[in-house]
Amino acid sequence: MSVTFAKRTTPSAATSQPEVYDGKSPFPQESPPPAREGGERLYVAVTAVIVVLPFVALGLAAWLLWGRLIHPTDIVLGLALYVVTGLGVTVGFHRGLTHGGYRAVRPVRVALAVAGSMSFQGDVIGWVATHRRHHAFTDRPGDPHSPYRYGTHLRGQLRGLLHAHVGWLFRNDPTPPARYAPDLLADRDIRAVSRAFPALCVLTLALPFGLGWAIGGSLLYGVTGLLWAGLVRIALLHHVTWSVNSLCHMIGERPFRTRRHDRAANLWPLALLSFGESWHNLHHADPTSARHGVDRWQIDPSAAVIRLLERLRLAHDVRWPAPDRVAARRI
Repeated sequence: MSVTFAKRTTPSAATSQPEVYDGKSPFPQESPPPAREGGERLYVAVTAVIVVLPFVALGLAAWLLWGRLIHPTDIVLGLALYVVTGLGVTVGFHRGLTHGGYRAVRPVRVALAVAGSMSFQGDVIGWVATHRRHHAFTDRPGDPHSPYRYGTHLRGQLRGLLHAHVGWLFRNDPTPPARYAPDLLADRDIRAVSRAFPALCVLTLALPFGLGWAIGGSLLYGVTGLLWAGLVRIALLHHVTWSVNSLCHMIGERPFRTRRHDRAANLWPLALLSFGESWHNLHHADPTSARHGVDRWQIDPSAAVIRLLERLRLAHDVRWPAPDRVAARRI
């Protein structure tokens, strides 16, 4: 998964890569950082702090502020908008528009693109182009957010983890949609949604503010709705998305065979928050599959939504994982 705010210009890094890559060295276009070997425990500990601490702090703040600067209305609105915008990203941007895991009727296709745009993760065409580029060069030179950019030694992986999680957003390394998403550039509806991205960003903040004020009956409720159901909700979804980019390429199980150097892994603690996107290993083994969690007890809410759309005849040509195809990719 990707989050991108990059301008649509054509960089050389997005269109070419070095001929030889051994899977361990820093990407050739980077200046290799000094190597410093260390233990796996330190790496895991630092990763845990980066991921867990913000959520612990958020929970503590909510507990301390309950009834003062956070209200039940904020929680309900936040959860509702998290689900709508999160599914817009996973079902709409990712499994539908990026990989063609299914085809949706026009109103649903547009509605999902709008919902995904309200996640504040960039315009739909830029998002799809960046993610397709990620799959074209997964964990190799050319991948916009590989955690292996700086090598596989301890310092390189810690630096790469930060890069894959959020650092890549600040690099001047845009992805050309003309190369990676020409189908969406040719789609009038999707172009309109892409152009509307700034307005949809305003809408995704105005909604919790307006609804909070209307339900609570005071400006304070509007402000807390904006804070929790707007800003905090967006930040949480961002970090979940970024964690699929970073953690799901460094930690977890890899029961399925992927391409050379592709280290996509399954990370079950993120399954519910990511709507099934953290079953990342199967996704990279079979990118067009509409379902990522194929084994028993692997929760995949996005696949459930696609199944519902199919039964309502709002989606068709769904590419469900065939047992023989899955078995052929299992290690």
